[in-house]
Amino acid sequence: MGTKIDSTDIIIIGAGIAGLAAGCYAQMNGYRTEIFELHDLPGGLCTAWERKGYVFDGCIHYLFGSCAGQPFNRLWQELGAVQGRQFVDHDEYMRIVGADGKTLIVYSHPDRLEQHMKQLSPADRWLIEDFCAGIRAFTRFDMSLLQQKPKPLMGLADWGQLGLKMLPFLGSVTKWGTISAEEFGARFQDPFLRRAIPQMFSWTNIPVMVGMSLLAYAHNKNAGFPVGASLEFARAIARRYLELGGKIRYCSQVERILVQNDRAIGVRLYNNEEYRAHRVIAACDGRGTLFNLLGGKYLNPQLKSLYDGHLPVHSQLQVSLGVNRDMSGQPHWVTYLLDRPVAIAGEQRYEIGVKHYCFDPSLAPTGKSVVIVMLPTPYDYWQRIYGRSIYNAEQVQESGILIDRLEQFYPGIKADIEYVDVATPLSYERYTGNWQGSSCGWLLTKQTMFMMIFGLPKTLPGLHNFYTIGQWVEPGGSVPVVAMSGRNIIQQICHEDKKTFVATIPT
Repeated sequence: MGTKIDSTDIIIIGAGIAGLAAGCYAQMNGYRTEIFELHDLPGGLCTAWERKGYVFDGCIHYLFGSCAGQPFNRLWQELGAVQGRQFVDHDEYMRIVGADGKTLIVYSHPDRLEQHMKQLSPADRWLIEDFCAGIRAFTRFDMSLLQQKPKPLMGLADWGQLGLKMLPFLGSVTKWGTISAEEFGARFQDPFLRRAIPQMFSWTNIPVMVGMSLLAYAHNKNAGFPVGASLEFARAIARRYLELGGKIRYCSQVERILVQNDRAIGVRLYNNEEYRAHRVIAACDGRGTLFNLLGGKYLNPQLKSLYDGHLPVHSQLQVSLGVNRDMSGQPHWVTYLLDRPVAIAGEQRYEIGVKHYCFDPSLAPTGKSVVIVMLPTPYDYWQRIYGRSIYNAEQVQESGILIDRLEQFYPGIKADIEYVDVATPLSYERYTGNWQGSSCGWLLTKQTMFMMIFGLPKTLPGLHNFYTIGQWVEPGGSVPVVAMSGRNIIQQICHEDKKTFVATIPT
């Protein structure tokens, strides 16, 4: 039997954004909390790492809520994440370059984007006008409406009010939420745009509505990049939590959630220490929580089906480079369409996305640059060779293939590379415990859109005093959505305890 530690009000498993947010709001509302984190840093997937003077970012490309008075901004103010923080807003979201040099510049301003796309393909003007009109419509759309109150607490009046607020956008949501970027691209007559459109928003099966909302928020200056990168952003929330009186136990991996009479009563760590609490919140890997921490005892067919492999997840390969070259004169994000495919991790790739971070001078020494290549990659490929010498050799080989391609796009860059770092899905899995190394839980597609709107259950059948939050119950797994997940669960707990929920902004 392990050592028993005195109880607290709420134990939270995981110091990612969801867990930190839940901890902050719990402390604001008078609950004593402790967070248990397997790593030695906060943030979970919202992280960055330093190598030889370079900082490689692994999460935030843009942050909804970066602008005062815009959706999600108050959330970040309450969490102490945006005060005094500088954000970089891009007039161009990204560029897509064909093998012949033809280029689609994805401007954040819908008028400018419309004019540019019509120049590329006058024959597709009606599609282009329709697309850009959708972006303009979503500049007035408050996505945080879907997250502002926990779904279990919403009555008929709440759903009615939400419906009224959503009504002006119902046509746009229905129209653009049920078509993927790939399907939309197939409607274009121009061959280049047919290939380029599916690459505009990170993955080809993303609903067009999501991409439109991103460009709309970028146009509103509400999707900026936080200077200092993801880890510094997460550290700010961790500081807020500690200042509120919370406790974080790092390097403390939970082995089991303790249950007595169908009530969660605490956790046991791998060192056999046991900690007791009146409630337990799992802000960690969804599958691991259900099947390992709880031993598969509190499942129903719906929960089992979530992890049977039919839902898409996003496993990725990230090759990060420290480059002795100032690339600030180059577009910050470019996807290159290849005339001949390149084999990466057993798959034929027809495009390579390249980002540099010269817009944030804190991430590289003066005159140097951080360059990152990110590609979706099959988890099984890397899992089969993990733990063998071939795994390291494969990382070197795949990064070498990508660097050779970069040499074609940026002549001479190969000689300027000072440091190479490779993260596979196994890196993400080892670092965070996330199933299949998924970087955003369930991938947001038109098939999972309804799950995002209505949410997944935050409690388990037959188990009391236990809750789940984060990317595995909030499809799409974006940073503001998982933070709202933490906020909402404390609202729900306050409701259970007949307490008025309080959210404060630090002075």
